[in-house]
Amino acid sequence: MSDGQQQWRPSHNPWALALTVTMATFMEVLDTSIANVSLPHIAGSLSAGQDESTWVLTSYLVANAIVLPISAFLSDRFGRKRFYMTCVALFTVSSFLCGIASSLGLLVLFRVFQGAGGGGLGPSEQAILADTFPPEKRGMAFAVYGMAVVLAPAIGPTLGGYITDNFSWHWIFFINVPVGILSLILSSRMVEDPPHVVEAKKRSRDIGIDTWGLALIAVGLGALQIVLDKGERLDWFQSNFIRIFATTSAIALVCFVFWELRQKNPVLELRMLKKRNFATATVLMLCLGAALYGSTVLIPQFLQLLMHYTAQQSGEALSAGGVVVMLMMPLVGVLVSRIDARYLITFGFVATSLALFHMTTINLNIDFRTAMMYRVYQSIGMAFLFVPINTLSYVGSSPGQSNQISAMINLMRNLGGSIGISAITTVIARRSQSHQTLLVANVTGTNPQLRNMVTGLSHRLAIAGSDSIDALHQTYGRVYMLVQQQAALLAYIDAIRIMAFVCVFCLPIIYIAQRNRPGQAAMGH
Repeated sequence: MSDGQQQWRPSHNPWALALTVTMATFMEVLDTSIANVSLPHIAGSLSAGQDESTWVLTSYLVANAIVLPISAFLSDRFGRKRFYMTCVALFTVSSFLCGIASSLGLLVLFRVFQGAGGGGLGPSEQAILADTFPPEKRGMAFAVYGMAVVLAPAIGPTLGGYITDNFSWHWIFFINVPVGILSLILSSRMVEDPPHVVEAKKRSRDIGIDTWGLALIAVGLGALQIVLDKGERLDWFQSNFIRIFATTSAIALVCFVFWELRQKNPVLELRMLKKRNFATATVLMLCLGAALYGSTVLIPQFLQLLMHYTAQQSGEALSAGGVVVMLMMPLVGVLVSRIDARYLITFGFVATSLALFHMTTINLNIDFRTAMMYRVYQSIGMAFLFVPINTLSYVGSSPGQSNQISAMINLMRNLGGSIGISAITTVIARRSQSHQTLLVANVTGTNPQLRNMVTGLSHRLAIAGSDSIDALHQTYGRVYMLVQQQAALLAYIDAIRIMAFVCVFCLPIIYIAQRNRPGQAAMGH
């Protein structure tokens, strides 16, 4: 490594640069959740069925998943600044096109373009921050990035609900346009390619494109994302559609691994996983993604389906947690430059697991404040995870590896999120059926509590004006509804408990990593 590479510093203020690149990433992460609550409105407006409209979400996630891992290759090939600005431009233009789409087919197509543009933003930003800030200040830089990545999914449903209720679903896409234009103007003036990126771009001109590697990972991750997104809705492996895509994904990804390990210049540098710290960081980020996105879906779903909150109200219950993360992240950014990252990660997973175990006390009588505090407690732990895990992933790396590290870490976070959401949805659906079967077994005529309940409720309905037969039918209808609610509640508790155990499972993995040296350069060791 040359001295010029080691001593390179951007010509603009690093913090202004950090805020500039975080702006676009925030909008991209926001778009993964903002459209969820608007799906019924989109389906109605475009004369589409509810199942068809879910492709608005799936198409974005698939395109995102494909571009994420190859972003390092594209950055090296075309230069990081050019690739980053191309992604911002593609994301901005396709956001506008999504807003004016006149049919579901066009909207899905434009969402594919939007997801492709968005897929390169996170890895590019993280690599830019890693090269812009020296290792001893990198924690604070990742804290800025972390606030965007953790806060955006939390406020997405609230913002999406507010915009859809008060304006129209078109504006959930239009709001990206001015932010994207501002980001392009600032990025063109402030983002620079460091010497090692310029050299990588020159070298890549003499290297052939790993076409097979690109094709295999695109097919493998694209098919996997479809399986995770559609699996529960199509009853998993009972569906030929899911079986075909799962088999395709497995074959493509296995072939990709063997192919890449034999390539001199692979699309994704899998050999980096030989480094203990990086391998540990990827596993921990996968688990963090599952816990973060899984709980982000679980709480609003519980509040809307069982507590009958509106989409906006359920989103507001998450927002307080987002504020906590914003307040905690700068503190963690300071601590990570002074304390071994492994200790901070340990605290984060312990705090998150305790918050989730506490959340298993959830019931159908909780008020808004209790629901909000459940998320606040989780957010305290999660704030101590994102920055230290990212910092740990760069320990022992060289500047030329920044693109590859950021691509794989972001891929693990998104993949973990998809797995977490899919697992939570499946657990709730399957466990609800199991609990309902057990509860129904106790709903018999010999149960004295049930007899008293039926008698009392039938009597009240009869007094209210119903005849005796209608009163009895209504009573049993309410009893069945109560059984369904209790079964669903128990299923949510099961899902929460599983997430808590995932956090506990991570604790011994943390110490596979070597101790990092806070405040000292991590490069080149």
